[in-house]
Formats: sequence, structure tokens, C-alpha cells
Amino acid sequence: MGLKWRALFERKGRAARKKQNLLSMTPRLRETVHLEATDHPDTLTLVVPRTGWLERLSVRYLNQPAAIRVALDPLGSFVLARCDGRYTVAEIAAALRERFGDEAEPLLPRLATFLEVVEANGWLTWAEPQADAT
Repeated sequence: MGLKWRALFERKGRAARKKQNLLSMTPRLRETVHLEATDHPDTLTLVVPRTGWLERLSVRYLNQPAAIRVALDPLGSFVLARCDGRYTVAEIAAALRERFGDEAEPLLPRLATFLEVVEANGWLTWAEPQADAT
């Protein structure tokens, strides 16, 4: 599984880059992945069930946990809470800038790298673009 948005930015000519811009894409967490609240109001935990055959065996026979829990910082929690298929990356970036201000800077490179890591782990997919209602 490759990084879809990264492939769009490779030097393949103007036509390939015009097809879709990262800022106009809509991230969505996979259905199997969910977020849990923590004791701290600004942070969440990403819960990823271990569903692969080797993972299921390690859960059963090696007493491994049934899910991977990733503790997120406030910025990561804010971003992943909005990865529900309703917000574009540009809208998430604007909300991040409004909520965290200078603490989120450099905003766009940081956000792009974070989304790349989450996608590379298989926790994120990209929603189909919504057609404008006319």
C-alpha cells in the first residue's frame, strides 16, 4: 500500500499535480481504528485492533494485547478527531492554526508528515471528494 498523496506530488508533469492537492483531500480513519478519551481533556488514545493472522496468534499464544494503543499529544488528538471524512486537510490546518496558534508551527509540513505517518501505518484512508450540491 503506497502513499497516495505522496505519489500525486512526484514530478510527473503539471497534469498529474493538478488532479488533486493534499489540502483539498479528506482524511478518514479506517473503520477498524477508533479513538478513546483519556484522563487529560486535550488528549486521545488511538486504538488499533490486532487483526492480522500473525497478530491474532501472538495475542492468543504469547499473551500480547488485543489492540495497540497509541497515546497522542494534543495536536495529534486534534487532527485525528477531525479525520472523519467531513473535513479537508485545509480545514483541519485552519482549525489547528486557530486553536494552537504558534505552537503548531511549522503547520503544513508538520501536518503533512503526521498524516503520512498515520497513513503509512494503515490507520488512515482518503475519503472520496464530495460533489458540490448545486
